[in-house]
Amino acid sequence: MQVGFLHIGIKDLVDVILVALAIYMLYRLVRGTIALNISIGLAAIFFVWWLVRTLEMRLLSGILNRFIEVGVIALLIVFQQEIRRFLLIIGRNAMKAQASSNWRSLLPWHWNLTNEPIYEIDEVVRAARLLSQEKTGAIIVFSRNSDLKNFTNTGKEIRSVVSGELLISIFQKTTPLHDGAVIIAANMIVAASCILPVSQALNIPGNLGTRHRAAIGLTEQTDAVCVVVSEETGNMALAKDGSIYTHLTPEELEQNLRKELKLFNPESKD
Repeated sequence: MQVGFLHIGIKDLVDVILVALAIYMLYRLVRGTIALNISIGLAAIFFVWWLVRTLEMRLLSGILNRFIEVGVIALLIVFQQEIRRFLLIIGRNAMKAQASSNWRSLLPWHWNLTNEPIYEIDEVVRAARLLSQEKTGAIIVFSRNSDLKNFTNTGKEIRSVVSGELLISIFQKTTPLHDGAVIIAANMIVAASCILPVSQALNIPGNLGTRHRAAIGLTEQTDAVCVVVSEETGNMALAKDGSIYTHLTPEELEQNLRKELKLFNPESKD
């Protein structure tokens, strides 16, 4: 097929389709994680490099050439978690296909990119309610697609099943782990006393403290969902996608958590 001065063959179409599919699968893999922001930054640097080469800006082109030369090594270091997850997904689907003799599960559009964990929402809401009544500050993080390893490494590892009593005891002011966030992943309290990035957004109300800003900051960078209990007022809040919803009742908190974590409500008739 001839389009203007370009000759497009079947191989070219297949090549474009495969590249588009690879980009789409990569987006699904890093969506909601900090890796997506890094990918956009790398794409911007690559575009600038291509532009300065086209304009023959030798000095800047030489500097960016050195950066591009080590780009593969940098990608392996920056995206080591995502690469590991990608290989695990391929291996998991290959084993599934071998066990069921259904080789269609090897096709990328049939890949299950999430483990769909079940969370003990009732335990968390119960703990948040009691902490709210006592005006004990708390921040509880639910991971989704991202394992939040960069943030769990800043705290103390716990690796315990989710329990309301445990959450309440962690956030008591007399305990050494109360200052920081608890991170829950795959229905397990992974770590406590974790340090989260504080949001620098200018539109955050002045009555919201450091806990609320930390919850907003984390949800700006990842797809995590954060529950915050105010130490001053006892109000409960939920942060997601860089936004925070305050003054929630326990029922509203539970409803929002189930919606965000896509959990089945046993009392629902739908």
